[in-house]
Amino acid sequence: MSKTTHKKTSQRVVTRMAKKTRIRRKIKAHRDPLARLVVFRSNTNLYAQVVDDGKSHTIVQANTREKDFEKLKSKKNLAAAKELGLLIGKRAVAANVSAVAFDRNGYDFHGRIKAVADGAREAGLKF
Repeated sequence: MSKTTHKKTSQRVVTRMAKKTRIRRKIKAHRDPLARLVVFRSNTNLYAQVVDDGKSHTIVQANTREKDFEKLKSKKNLAAAKELGLLIGKRAVAANVSAVAFDRNGYDFHGRIKAVADGAREAGLKF
């Protein structure tokens, strides 16, 4: 994560990166041996992964590009986000991860990001 931005970087991206840095700092300050659930959204897909920062290791990951999501009409709407949350939650619980710190990656906690969090909570993750 670079601390400098280029001249042509949009203000929206600069603001998100500042939020991202602030969120990571808070998670790092309060981190116990908790894993971190990171969510990323692109224009076409959603991605989620559970990361163990102590070992610098990704425990489980899921995204809407997988075959499980081919039946959905759109891979970036609220329904897809909810399904992604359920999937990442089930995989994390299967990997013996019961509690995580939610890293929204600089995005506002509403819409698709909130749907991923709600789906993960329904699957049994605690944060």
